[in-house]
Amino acid sequence: MTTGQQEAPRVSGASSPVMSVIWRLIALAFIDAIAIVFAYSFWSGGLALAAVVLLVVTAAINVVFLVPGLYPLRWISPGVFLLMLMVVYPVMFTVYAAFTNYSAQHILSKQQVVERFERQFYTPEDQASLTWRAFRSPADEFLIWLEDPTGRQLIGDPQRGVIPADDYDAEFGQIDQADGLPTRIDDYVKLSRIESFRHLTALSRLDIRDEAAQLRIVSLDRAELGIQRYTYDPARDVLTDHLTDTEYESRRGFFVAEDGLRAPGPGFVDVIGPDNFLRVVHDHRIRDAFFGLFVWNFAFAFLSVAFTFALGLALALVFNDQRLPLKGIFRTLAIIPYTIPGFISILVWAGLLNPTFGPINAFLQEFFGISPPWFADGTLAKSAVLMVNLWLGYPYMLIVTLGALQSIPGDLYEAAEIDGANVFQRFKTITLPLLLVAVAPLLIGAFAFNFNNFAIIELLTAGGPANPNAVTPAGQTDILISYSYRLAFASGRGQDYAFAAAISVFIFAIVAMITLVNFRISRRLENMI
Repeated sequence: MTTGQQEAPRVSGASSPVMSVIWRLIALAFIDAIAIVFAYSFWSGGLALAAVVLLVVTAAINVVFLVPGLYPLRWISPGVFLLMLMVVYPVMFTVYAAFTNYSAQHILSKQQVVERFERQFYTPEDQASLTWRAFRSPADEFLIWLEDPTGRQLIGDPQRGVIPADDYDAEFGQIDQADGLPTRIDDYVKLSRIESFRHLTALSRLDIRDEAAQLRIVSLDRAELGIQRYTYDPARDVLTDHLTDTEYESRRGFFVAEDGLRAPGPGFVDVIGPDNFLRVVHDHRIRDAFFGLFVWNFAFAFLSVAFTFALGLALALVFNDQRLPLKGIFRTLAIIPYTIPGFISILVWAGLLNPTFGPINAFLQEFFGISPPWFADGTLAKSAVLMVNLWLGYPYMLIVTLGALQSIPGDLYEAAEIDGANVFQRFKTITLPLLLVAVAPLLIGAFAFNFNNFAIIELLTAGGPANPNAVTPAGQTDILISYSYRLAFASGRGQDYAFAAAISVFIFAIVAMITLVNFRISRRLENMI
């Protein structure tokens, strides 16, 4: 290149930042649109706090991706957004639901329930019927011409309600001498009786009403003008029934009269304070069963982790031995239970342990003359649960411990062997301490998982056998999560979501405390190495 010549600008280099901004704006627009849709859904459902939090998080994401100085935050903002969406929001909603009466009877918001009441109309007994004729537009829309016995004429319009014909702002066609009605109203043409009969289904479904009245087509020649039955006064928080002159006050998710009679309609979600938590503490039937099951729940989780870890470690020590032939085949066979879905394995084991038709009892009866009632005796049922959970869980521990064993330096074993340490001493002083440091967090996670292992209890024993001394639906193999399920959903009261949320908060607190203790123990193990 000669002196004084300048290199031509590169088009691709100049357009790259522009395209980057365009793609960024398109992605943000897509995220904003989704957030707005969800926020509107939350707001209309009465979850104003969730809607506000979602919009604030979305606005923060927009700021991070549009302000150049916040560039480092762009890499963590998607993770923070997913954390808020998948973790923080469900936790917040569960805690919120625990302080409400959210259930199958209280699933709608108060505004939705009030709207349902205000859409109800009634026809007074002394009101005379109306005659009607239908008018149809080219767009297949309808108007209804009404006339009462006194000769008063009205027009029913789905858009404007029921309006006197003299006040209806429209152009009327010439009068039909046969019935004295106009042949058309604007673009709407009068239908004959036969044509009205053909469209009677569509005409009867028309929603023609205003604040005070609603039109109902009863038959081919008769219609009624209903009166709004319920009105709601937000200042007094009172629902008035104009048919019976009864006022209903808002009480704990229902509209209730002074005599305790509820308004005939659904309930709504209402904040009731800590009643659900106090119910667990004050109701001795629930409290006694709750804390009684906690002991078995803790034992079930601890023994499940201990047994699976012991068996997995034993097999890992065998498969890690270089002298073992066909190690790959043995390892593959050992993890077969891990490849089969747990739901299927549990149901298969339920069939194997069947006292009458199961092959396990058939074998025991044939060779030992016994047939254990696995699901009728509490101790045997708990043993069956632990045995099946051992089958399901040991392959995971095998894989984890096998990998941890292979990471331990071989020089340590050679030095210990030179010092005269035998196999058990090497395992106690080298293998186990180093192994626990590596797998302790995984053992804590396995304990938390088994503490809430609902599937194996429900599919294998369904919480049974029943406890003859219990006054609540608590079986002898129930754990806290399955007991909570029976209290909230299977106790004959319907789906009590709020009570289930309160129980979930209790379980979360218990698991959190146990996990903190386990983490402290694992930290001590690290300090001992």
